[in-house]
Amino acid sequence: MEISPDAPIEQLHLASTRASYSGADLECMAEALYHEARGEGRQGQAAVAEVILNRVDSGAFPGTVCGVINQPSQFSYTIGGAKPIRNKGAYLRARDIAQAALSGAPRALTGGATYFHTPAVRPAWSHRFQRTVQIGRHIFYRGNQRVASN
Repeated sequence: MEISPDAPIEQLHLASTRASYSGADLECMAEALYHEARGEGRQGQAAVAEVILNRVDSGAFPGTVCGVINQPSQFSYTIGGAKPIRNKGAYLRARDIAQAALSGAPRALTGGATYFHTPAVRPAWSHRFQRTVQIGRHIFYRGNQRVASN
């Protein structure tokens, strides 16, 4: 499929450029969705998965799912060591969503976001990037496009 230069930006983020993912990628993604977004609905968890895959494809972050997730100080649940999975049902739902994302589900929720946070925090970087959407308790931002500042 050829994308015209006039195509809406949403079309530029529909699928991964990677052909396949490993079992380790699936486990890393499922754990990230569980710990970062288990309180969200399916759409909220899929949006977090989009951010991870957008980072993998961006060239500005590590080139693997596990590399992105385990990059120092990027995902709060990775700080301080491994965290237990206490709700098997929530984990299995997160794993399902991770599998769909890794299998090429359309990435049309976040407008190409590569960053997110909850309203409970206000990271210093949030004013430097373009806010794209809020889904549930997560606010998403697209990097690589600086917002004008005075």
